[in-house]
Amino acid sequence: QVQLVESGGGSVQPGTSLRLSCAYSGDISRIRCMGWMRQRPGGDRREPVARIDVNEVRSIADLVRGRFAISRDTTQNILYLQMNDLKPEDTAMYYCAADYPSSCSGALSKVLYFRYWGQGTQVTVSS
Repeated sequence: QVQLVESGGGSVQPGTSLRLSCAYSGDISRIRCMGWMRQRPGGDRREPVARIDVNEVRSIADLVRGRFAISRDTTQNILYLQMNDLKPEDTAMYYCAADYPSSCSGALSKVLYFRYWGQGTQVTVSS
């Protein structure tokens, strides 16, 4: 089992930045892929946001490319999502996810089907 706990969300104004954190623990030696997804208010689907694999290969969704970045600290077992120039449409519940598939490449949407999810952290962007 893998446990994921997100933090760092909040209410901010447009144009500002936030850094989300996801502390992971448990059977982490098996993890090959980690990522972030979000669910916007009123939306019935979660959207993939970013992914990183054990070789530090990253994928970022087109909607946030150039503004968001994914990284991780393997010494502290924390996954990050740096979000810059936030927009009202970034308002969402953000979830961290992890899995150990045979391959971490391919469509970013695979993040939506990762085995382990956190409880989420709310990000609200408004003026």
